[in-house]
Amino acid sequence: MTTDVQKTTCVVVGGGPAGMVLGLLLARAGVEVTVLEKHADFLRDFRGDTVHATTIRLMDELGLGARFRALPQSKLDRISFPTPDGGTLAIGDVSKLRAPYNYIAMVPQWDLLDLLADAGRAEPTFTLRMNTQVTEAIQEGGKVVGVRYRTADGATGELRADLTIGCDGRHSVLREPLGMTPHEYPVPFDTWWFRLPRHDEPGEISNLSARIRMGEFMIVINRDDYYQLAYFTKKGSDAALRAEGLDRFRQRIAELEPKFADRVAAITDFDQVKLLDVKLNRLHRWHTDGLLLIGDAAHAMSPIGGVGINLAVQDAVAAATILAEPLRTGTVTEADLAKVQRRRWLPMALIQGLQRILHTKVVGPTLSGKRNGMPSGVLWLSKTFPFLRRIPAYMIARGPRPEHAPDFARRDTEKVPA
Repeated sequence: MTTDVQKTTCVVVGGGPAGMVLGLLLARAGVEVTVLEKHADFLRDFRGDTVHATTIRLMDELGLGARFRALPQSKLDRISFPTPDGGTLAIGDVSKLRAPYNYIAMVPQWDLLDLLADAGRAEPTFTLRMNTQVTEAIQEGGKVVGVRYRTADGATGELRADLTIGCDGRHSVLREPLGMTPHEYPVPFDTWWFRLPRHDEPGEISNLSARIRMGEFMIVINRDDYYQLAYFTKKGSDAALRAEGLDRFRQRIAELEPKFADRVAAITDFDQVKLLDVKLNRLHRWHTDGLLLIGDAAHAMSPIGGVGINLAVQDAVAAATILAEPLRTGTVTEADLAKVQRRRWLPMALIQGLQRILHTKVVGPTLSGKRNGMPSGVLWLSKTFPFLRRIPAYMIARGPRPEHAPDFARRDTEKVPA
């Protein structure tokens, strides 16, 4: 086993949406950037694949809009909840936002990451290294000066860098050894993600809706040939629910949505049911000398609203915009890193605040049997004043303080819609 020592200007840890967007943007600024991704490819079941309106606009600004729209996808334009009379009501209508960015695209995340990787490889200063797992940050004199890593074949190495940016998610390996411990907010649920076949059935591909009954909560996303489902469970109940067996789980799903009774047998093994240990947390300080954390590494988001990817991408755009010039000139300081956090703190805090409200007012009471879904007052307001549906639609699809691609990263190969 040998240890190799190499050098780059910026090392990005993690090849998810934030890491790949950040790497592409910095490379387009002429910064030497290396993205390290621990897996051999981007294929992972049930990764978040909501591409929000601001990210779609970013694809256009980067000249990638045509290639993005050629990816397999469906459009989500409404967020619906059950009503007491057995019907449904849209509480968020994304289609009412300004066109052409008036929808959320449901795109397999691996396809989006492959697109970003291909765009990055077209830049001479971009390097993507797969099968490379970062094991720790390197500190010298109180400053992070790079990372140590291990490859799939067991080789170890060091990659020295002027700046290390952690985009490695809620379980970031960089935080704890540096004393960067996030503040955890209570979360009343975890989520089981799974799929069921979708036949030639009525119902728009674009729809997202909830199935709720006292003590149970499920989100249904219509896809082209399958339903993607999120079954909410009480926090920490995974082992007990699995112990009940597959038959009982199939029965729960069929009772929540009777039309699924003819296909729940497609769940043949609990390996098809993926647990998301839901966390909602944030670091007080996203940076230390030589290191910046963004996305879930700095602030883990709840799956409510599917906003985590969008916030992470927006963090990446802000980071590239602020840090490109200091990185080019070798003058990046911790004050520059603090600028990124200051710019992105308010959007993160607002969205987390809304998620905490939904946890305590909707999901938690539903799972504990105290309420059967959305508060009646919210449903009444949405039904009586339809224009109010723009507010949750805007917060989810675009979010507070949306970012635009910096001038140095824009390309004119595709026309950006007005």
